[in-house]
Amino acid sequence: MKRIAIIGSGGSGKSTLATRLGELLKIDVYHLDSLFWKPGWVGTSKEEQSSLQHELVFQEEWIMDGNYGGTMDIRLQKADTIIFLDIPRSTCIYRVIKRRLQYHNKTRPDMGEGCEERLNLEFLKWIWKYPIEKKPGILARLEKEKDKKVIILASPHEVERFLSHLEDYVDGN
Repeated sequence: MKRIAIIGSGGSGKSTLATRLGELLKIDVYHLDSLFWKPGWVGTSKEEQSSLQHELVFQEEWIMDGNYGGTMDIRLQKADTIIFLDIPRSTCIYRVIKRRLQYHNKTRPDMGEGCEERLNLEFLKWIWKYPIEKKPGILARLEKEKDKKVIILASPHEVERFLSHLEDYVDGN
């Protein structure tokens, strides 16, 4: 596990998992939200996103979290490990509401500077529809990744168990 792509719905825990994996494996973490959002929630162009990811994926080791479907193939093609957080949508909704309250008038550590936490109905709808509209395409895409380690974690408990097993493995070496 040297090039790890983490994908999943908003609120699934991508950034948290990426941070914890980075600390555990001593690998640089790139939160795509922090790279692709400029102050005031100004998004970067798809060309900028693509260019930056093409640079990052050729590094020897990396962890990247984020969906960005238009550029996802860049990460998935170069990753040796893909983690899909298939967390129940009710958990994801709860987490984004909790996150909104926790970071009210603040910028999350995994977000671009000057992008204070926000929440809107459109984002909540996207999360709610994710299992129906996005998940089937992601699973079909992951099915094609025969030469990579694909890990699907379907609950917070499975995420914790995965991290615990990985920690045991790292500590044993």
